Amino acid sequence: MAGFLLIVAAVLSIVGFASGGSSLTQLSWAFWAIGILLLIRGSVLRRRYGTPERMKAAAEAGDMRALRGLAMIAKIQDDFGEAERLLRTGVAAGDVESMWEMGRLVEQRDGLEASEPWFRMAAERGHFFAKRFFRPGHALNMDGDNPLYPL
Repeated sequence: MAGFLLIVAAVLSIVGFASGGSSLTQLSWAFWAIGILLLIRGSVLRRRYGTPERMKAAAEAGDMRALRGLAMIAKIQDDFGEAERLLRTGVAAGDVESMWEMGRLVEQRDGLEASEPWFRMAAERGHFFAKRFFRPGHALNMDGDNPLYPL
């Protein structure tokens, strides 16, 4: 599928360039982006785990990346209960990325204020993006009264 989209993108790019059609060129950019993303996604999944069954086996064996991957698949499928269960397993094992993803899940489901403890947990353990939420003027510290490390 990715290869087909890349071929279509190439044809659209050539035709758009030759005819001076900006809409064809813009459409070709969308096909390029989708094709490349599908190509990357497919190669990463095949390279690391090969099949969803192997990903599940890796998660059961304690691979936190596989566990988060399964949680993200559940989240995409709107199975927030399963995603939360998997992420809580990662959080219990001390996985900082699971803490971050748990914050994102809670934020999507219940709002930013409800996700603050999860983002704080990740930030306190050094997660770069979570720490940014607590800078003065940012999402969880808009007025400067909620710093990551109280003075």
